[in-house]
Amino acid sequence: MESARVARLAKDNDLQRALALARKGDAEAWGELYRRFAPAIERFCRHALGNAQDAEDATGDIFIKLRNKLDQYDPQRPFTPWLYRLAGNYCWDLLRQKNRRGFETEASDELPLAATHPGQLEQLMASQSAEQIRHALAQLPERSRLALTLRYYSDLNYEEIAEVLRLPRAYIGVVLLRARQQLRQALLPEMETGA
Repeated sequence: MESARVARLAKDNDLQRALALARKGDAEAWGELYRRFAPAIERFCRHALGNAQDAEDATGDIFIKLRNKLDQYDPQRPFTPWLYRLAGNYCWDLLRQKNRRGFETEASDELPLAATHPGQLEQLMASQSAEQIRHALAQLPERSRLALTLRYYSDLNYEEIAEVLRLPRAYIGVVLLRARQQLRQALLPEMETGA
């Protein structure tokens, strides 16, 4: 237990050192940050954007934004949620640009607010392959897909999701509830057809 804590602290110290050097323009530190975080950011973007090519492009753009915004990062706060907020904001902006009709509220606002127990959804997801889950996520409206990705793949809290989606914090629970319902509806046909 103690060795895990020491290892975590050492890893945190290494990260803070790399961030400090990257702020000064150290290319090796930038490379270290990219190697450490790019694979996870690309996975996040693939889930959020639903397309591997867009995710690859977005990852590069996000790290360019990171370079420009690193001076805004507060070292007293955890870096990983801050980076995911940056990535989430980028993906959300990209999705909104692609979606000329703006927020996709018409379809999701018509869904009933019947309780969908998250445990039921987790059980349903556990019975599906990763490909089936990706396919079901790709069918969701962009805001729903991004909200689920931020919550369950990036482990952001409601406050952070509200910041990324630019919605009031009080609305995030409803957005996630509807998104879980939509995902469940998308997964049920996958399960029945075995696609």
